[in-house]
This record gives sequence, structure tokens and C-alpha cells, in this order.
Amino acid sequence: MITLTFSVRPPQGEAGDFDLGDVLCEGESGTAGSAGHVPDQGMMIYLSVPLLLDALRPLVAGERKAASFVGTDSSFRLDFRRGRKGVVAVSANGTAVGTCGPRRAGGGRTEARGGTGARSPLAASGRQRRRP
Repeated sequence: MITLTFSVRPPQGEAGDFDLGDVLCEGESGTAGSAGHVPDQGMMIYLSVPLLLDALRPLVAGERKAASFVGTDSSFRLDFRRGRKGVVAVSANGTAVGTCGPRRAGGGRTEARGGTGARSPLAASGRQRRRP
């Protein structure tokens, strides 16, 4: 299972669209994160999260076998590759982080975490919001 944790860096004053933040990707093979690197790999977090989701859409829909994500105004990169039976392998800088597979009836769940480490019930349930 892969867990993504998103965080906003304090203190930046009032919250704004271009606030800097970090992504932490954890899997059974390792961890990759944008925090603590020289040069800095922090990103404009509020712009980067939708770009990550947009990059993954063709992979999940079966339109592509590979997808990459680079954080906005950052050099932090995650690579996703879909293999047999829908298993997706995630790597960062050529190093494996882990894998995740399709949902199983009564089994595995997809999870997303916000900056507080809380799990998103929307992501965990698999429901999607509809745009007005």
C-alpha cells in the first residue's frame, strides 16, 4: 500500500494559493519526500495536489502504463508504472517506494492523508465529488 501525506510549511502568513508545502510518499519498499533536501524540493502545495491527481487519471483509467509527477516549482518527482493485473509501482529518483493494486471486494482501501495526518474519508471510501 502507498500512503501520500501532504503538508503546508509554517509560518507563511495568511493561507494563499502559492503556499509552500511538502509531499511524503511511503510504501513497503521505502519512503520518498520533498522535505529536507538541498536544494530545497518544497512545492506550491495547493497547485501540486491537483496536478498529481491529473497525472494519475490516465494511468488509473488504463489509457497509459506510466505517469510522472513533478511538484510545482520543485524538482521533486514521483514515477508511477502500471504493470500486470493493475498493480502500480511507485518510485522516486529510480528507487522503488512500493506498490498498490486494484481494490479487492471487501479488502484493500486507498487512503490519502492531509497535512494533519488525518485520513480522508472521501478518499478512503472511494467516493468522488461531483463538480457543480
